[in-house]
Order: sequence, then C-alpha cells, then structure tokens
Amino acid sequence: MLRQTLYGSLFLAALGLHAGDTVKLAITGPFTGGSAPMGASTRDGAKLAIAEINAAGGIQVGAKKMKIEVIERDDEAKNERGALIAQELAAMGDLSGVIGTVNTGVCMAGDKHLQEKGVTKIICPAAGSASMTQWSKAGVKDLSIFRFAAHDGIQAAMVVEEAINRHFTKVAVIFDSTNYGVSGRDDMLNQIKLQGNKLQVVAQEKFNIGDKDMTAQLLRAKAAGAQAVLIWAIGPELAAVSNGMAKIGMKAPLIGGWTLSMSNYIDNAGKNGNGTLMPQTFIEDPITPKAKAFIDGYHKTYKVDRIPSAVAAAQGYDAVLIFAAAVKQAGSTDTHKIKAALEDLKEPVKGVIATWNHPYTKWNPADVTTHEAFRREQVVMGMVQDGRVVFGNASDKARLIKEAAGAPAKPAAAKPAAKAKGKTK
Repeated sequence: MLRQTLYGSLFLAALGLHAGDTVKLAITGPFTGGSAPMGASTRDGAKLAIAEINAAGGIQVGAKKMKIEVIERDDEAKNERGALIAQELAAMGDLSGVIGTVNTGVCMAGDKHLQEKGVTKIICPAAGSASMTQWSKAGVKDLSIFRFAAHDGIQAAMVVEEAINRHFTKVAVIFDSTNYGVSGRDDMLNQIKLQGNKLQVVAQEKFNIGDKDMTAQLLRAKAAGAQAVLIWAIGPELAAVSNGMAKIGMKAPLIGGWTLSMSNYIDNAGKNGNGTLMPQTFIEDPITPKAKAFIDGYHKTYKVDRIPSAVAAAQGYDAVLIFAAAVKQAGSTDTHKIKAALEDLKEPVKGVIATWNHPYTKWNPADVTTHEAFRREQVVMGMVQDGRVVFGNASDKARLIKEAAGAPAKPAAAKPAAKAKGKTK
C-alpha cells in the first residue's frame, strides 16, 4: 500500500500535479486468475479512454481542467479481497468514483462499504442480477451504485429466445455454483416461464469452479434428450463443457451468457467452441470509424491481435466517458455530486458501443433498471467462429452500421443465428 501511494505521488509530481488537481478514479476487478480476461480488458479499455481524456488536457471541472488519476486494485475474483478493497476505497475522502468488478460475490461482499459512504460506483463489466437487486430488496432509498453491463434479464431473455427461434423444445440448464451462476440459472428459468414454457427443461446440472470434467452432467443431459444446452458460468470451466460435449458426441449448441466470448473459453474450447452463441454488447469488428479506432488503439497499445474480452474492454471505455461527463456536469470531484449528475446526464455521450442518452435516472427501489444503462437494443447475439466472436445475426450488424451513420433504426426481430460447422440440432 505504501509503495502504491509513493508511486502515485511520484507520478503526479512528474506531471507537475498535486493530489487536489486530479480526479481520483479507482478501477477494480480480477486482473489475475480465471476471470482476468474480463477484469484486465475492462481496466485496459478504461485506461484507453483515460489516456485520451488526459491527452486533451483532462475533464473540464468548473473553471479548470483536471486530469484523471487512476487507482488500480486487483480483487483476484475473491470475495474477501473485494471486501477489503472496498473498505480501503470507501475510506479515501477524496475518491471521486469507482469503476469495475466482474464477480457477483465480490459485489455482494464489498459494495455495501461504498454505499455506506455514498461513493459512486459503476459496476463494469459484469456481475449478476443480485449485485443490483440486493438494494431493491433492502429497500435502499438513495443508491450510489450503478451498473454498466447488459443485465441478466436482457441476456437471459435473448438466450431463451434464441433456443425457441431455433425450434428447440427440450433443453438442459447448466450453471456453475457461484452467485453469478445460480443467479443466471434463476433468470433463465424465469424467462422460460415468461415466454410461455415453450422450452421443457429436461435436466438441471451444476459444477464448481475448478472442475475439469463435466462428463457426468452432460451424459445425464444427453440421456434426457436435450437438444440444446443453456449455460451460465464465469470461468474457464465453460470450455470443459464444450470439450465434454464433443467427447460424448453431444451435437447440441451451447447458448449462454456473454462470458462465452472470453478468450479463455475460445482458446481452450478450440474448434469445439464453434457455433456457441451468447449476447454481446460489442463485437470486435471495425464496422464503424469509432469501433475501428477503438480496436486499432487497443491492439497497438497492448500489442495484441485480439482483445481478450472485447465486451469488457468496450464497456470499460464507455463507462469512463460517462463518468467523465458526470464530473463535467457536476463541476466537481465530489462523489455525491457526481452521483446526482449520473442520474440526470444532460448531454449525449458518444461511446464506442452507442451514443448514451440519459443512461441512468433517479434510483427507484421498485425498478433496478433506473441504475442500469443498457437496454435491449444495445445488445446483439454473437457467435464463436474459428477463434473469434462474430455477429450471430447479419441484421444486427446492418442495424448498428445504419445507426452509426446517423439513421436511427428500430432493432430487427431476432432471427436464428447461422449454424456453424460442427453445431447442429
């Protein structure tokens, strides 16, 4: 801690700045471990936006421009470490805000400390439904926690719709035993019910973080006649499911949450991952000038030819732009004033994912979407194809290109994604 503080002081001194001249923004997440592709990509996408803002002189705060000072904390996807980090950050009197967190359990363990002090946090890039519904269930009247991710209600609805549109009638629901996995299972089961029980759940199976062999669960699903596997999980174990399906000759598509786009799933599943479907807020495809600039910038800065988690990187980038807009509107680095500005942003924010018009509104415990930025039209279906995530539906790609050109279009009705080699009904 002392070394990090010293380095921070030296960095500011090198810029000729004092602590009061900067906007302090903490970026947290799992930068190591199984969830690292998401956490590190969020951090690196966020830092791209921060570098651009700082290179332009910083954020206009009242009469002066202030650069963003970054505080990084690796929670290692561990609940207890996340809680300690949150306590540390909550104790910083001059902290303007926090962006980050992947794991639901980390949110559940730590965000209460930030909420107690009223520290503004934008959960990004993920965390399950419980990270926000915990506050509505508790009847919290004034919330400083926001989320910048496609919430599980949107994702689960798309997963179920995809299975229905592909004319499946029997599915297996598989999930990991984390808070995220269990919450996602509940969301999928709820969506199946809401969409008229057109899908029969013939098997429900779970696995633990670290499990490497899912044969037993998959054999039960196959024996029950599952035509597709709906899955909700967060780590590299997802690849063990695809590889296990290939091993037992289970030719059914895998449809699940956005984490199926992570590099550690795609790389470990290899050809067995082809045809896997998942909701995405950003596809690594330079379909617009803004997307191309972002993708090229990420590749050049971090010396990669594929973003480990493009969704996480793009969300981290846009979350910083939205946060900066709130600081500018508030005319202050005070976290409470920034929170109020976030709830009523006046100016559109042009991000790489979308142009964000009034993404949040005043917190309503009866409606968690008041502090959720994403709506259905900002999410598309992605598909794994030969080591990359591509658009699952050509209509989504065409719509986004059209909207970026300044011609808003209503989202087209979802159609089944094209079948990929090795994935058949």
